[in-house]
Amino acid sequence: MTVVRLALAGVGNVGQSFLELLRDKGDLVRDRYGLDLRLILAADRSGAAVDPAGLDPAGLLVLKHTGHGVATGQGGRPGATAAEALTAVEADVLLEATLTDLHTGQPGLDLMCIAFEHGMHVVSANKGPLVLAYRELTGRAAQAGRQLRFSGAVCAGLPTINIGRRDLVAAQIDRVEGIFNSTTNYILESMSANAAYETALAEAQRMGVAEADPSLDVQGWDTANKLVIIANSVLNYPARLDEVEVTGMTLVTPGALQAAQAGGRKIKLLATALRRPDGSYRLRVAPTPLPIDHFLAQTSGWEMGIVYYTDIYGVLSAKVDERGPLPTGSAMLRDVIDIYQG
Repeated sequence: MTVVRLALAGVGNVGQSFLELLRDKGDLVRDRYGLDLRLILAADRSGAAVDPAGLDPAGLLVLKHTGHGVATGQGGRPGATAAEALTAVEADVLLEATLTDLHTGQPGLDLMCIAFEHGMHVVSANKGPLVLAYRELTGRAAQAGRQLRFSGAVCAGLPTINIGRRDLVAAQIDRVEGIFNSTTNYILESMSANAAYETALAEAQRMGVAEADPSLDVQGWDTANKLVIIANSVLNYPARLDEVEVTGMTLVTPGALQAAQAGGRKIKLLATALRRPDGSYRLRVAPTPLPIDHFLAQTSGWEMGIVYYTDIYGVLSAKVDERGPLPTGSAMLRDVIDIYQG
């Protein structure tokens, strides 16, 4: 049995989903993989909770569900920052689930650097640091002899990163196509059935999937961020966000969607990476009419999907139907297990 000491930064929806998995899947992970996942640190806005013997995930969930912070319970350290707590413990893995800041990458970026400095692996569901500082972070991980995993940062439970990095060994990837945002896919699907944009958005917000401010989704920037991460990590292309050609879906009308369908096509907010002769990639996000029999044209509702076009493996396609934060927490659990079972 290998004891894995975990430090969780960020106990919002994704962090709480990971706590649920520790509570519900701990015995299975021990029996199947020989890993005793022991949470020794959790940090949120209230401060931190620290216990080297292990925090109780169920107890932390009760605190969060009743409107309390983790610092009010077992091992509580009110007012302590995640960075302060992280430097004071001996953890094996940092689980980075703080809020995404696409302008600075903070606080996740600093926390990930601290973790590498203290000999920890990092598992992240946070796009910001990966988009802004991918090369720096992978360099720090290599220097520390630790691993950086982030499959949950790109389409949560869909193994977009894992497929590209693990399963397409030695391939030349000529094109990547993807639907990486379930909110926009749902809205376009509703509009295809003659719902107005405002009505479809309001319904997505009512269901708790669309954010109160949906601009990152509907303007295409959430998809663009995920495309940048894929370009860096799978295509080995040092992409920047400012080189992605981005057109959102807010100008798409129900009439345009219905006209496309009448012509045997479906309009999707599509991410593409197209390989140029010099080995670089053209990166684009835009509403795109796809033939009705295209794999991604058949992603409906909340589904997301990806297609890799390769020279030696052919065309590989995958999609997922997921709702809520649990698949993202599950991807983080998958990454932790992969670090010790890979």
